[in-house]
This record gives sequence, C-alpha cells and structure tokens, in this order.
Amino acid sequence: MHRRRRTAITASTALLIATPLLAACGEEARPGAAALIGGQRVEVSTVQAAAKDVRAAQARSPQAAQLIKDSGQLSRAKLYDIIVDRVVDRAAQDAGVRVSRKEIQQTRGGLVQQSGGEQQLEAAYLQERGVAPDRIDDAIRREIQISKLAESVGASGAPDGQEKLNRAFVAAAKALDIDVNPRFGQWKDQQLELGDYKAPWIKQITKQPQPQPQPQPAQPGGA
Repeated sequence: MHRRRRTAITASTALLIATPLLAACGEEARPGAAALIGGQRVEVSTVQAAAKDVRAAQARSPQAAQLIKDSGQLSRAKLYDIIVDRVVDRAAQDAGVRVSRKEIQQTRGGLVQQSGGEQQLEAAYLQERGVAPDRIDDAIRREIQISKLAESVGASGAPDGQEKLNRAFVAAAKALDIDVNPRFGQWKDQQLELGDYKAPWIKQITKQPQPQPQPQPAQPGGA
C-alpha cells in the first residue's frame, strides 16, 4: 500500500464518565436530542447505541474488566466522537478532500499487517481508542481525511502545521453551529472541547504510519 503521512485525532485513553441525559438541547425543547450539528439532530439513542456497541466489544475482551474501568465515562466520549466526525467531514468538504473506499481498504490492510492480524488490530482500536470493531473503517476514514487535509492546508511537515489544522477545524466547527445538550457539557469551538473533556486532537502531524499498540494484559487486581 502507499505509505502516507498521517495525522491522528484520537480520544483520550481515560474516557469521560457518562452523564445523565436531558430531553432538551440548548435553550429550546428538543426531546431526545443529545446535540444539534449543522442543523441535524444527534439523538440520545444514537449516543447510547454507540456506547453500548463499545461496551459489548469490551465485554468480549480478555481485558474486559480493565477496559470497562478505564472507559467509565463513555457516553460523553461517544458524543465527542460524533461531533469530531462531523467537524472533520466539514473541514474536508471545505478543502475538497475526498476519501475512497479503496483507500480505506488499503490502509486497513496495511494496519492489519503492522498489528499482526485482524484480531490484534481490533483489540488495539478498542483498547487505545474506544472504537468497536464495526466502526474501525470509520476511524480509518477519518485518519485519512485528516492526513489529506493536512496536505491540503500545508500542514504536513510545517512548523506551524498543528496551528494550520486547528484553524481548519475551528472554522468547520463554527460553521456547523454545534449546540450540545448541557448535561453532556458545553461545546467550545475554539478549544475543540466538550465540557471538561480535553482530547488531544492532533497527535502527530507528519509522522509515518506506525503499527497499532498491542493490547497489554490487565494488571493483577484490575489496576
């Protein structure tokens, strides 16, 4: 596969605690809405389903107890992921960036080889990023979008690369007019944060793709 510079946006390993859900979003009554993004509703049920999908995958893992312990605050993290996806989509769209199915398949194939197999790749995405197996292609698509966007805005290899990418993301976030149910926290366009959730959006700018970290056995006593 073609090796490409990659910029990774990931949620923190310590995912935030799920918060109680409201039936209103912002100042208007929006029953069942966790957020409004670009005028489109994100239902509470959608967030709950995403969290449930991750929990089910964690429960099947040999490290189930540790994974669940480390991701106790899962619902807000899943809403954050949904917001991130929409922001990246908008920034990519504004820059004329597109990702083909072939690119996703090629990148995944390379990651499978680097990780030592499909099961190892799934375990790494679940442990390190809180991504369920059926959402890995979506995560890879986002990574490719960011890599291409970095090239498009001149961020690849540039000393101010992170700043250039952040400007593109902030502009996209503002254009989407993101309104989050206050019980999930307040979305901040400029900081790209949800409430007190501060995920490291830009992990690497010009780094070559690296093998995904291998899952580590849980420590005795669940520590």
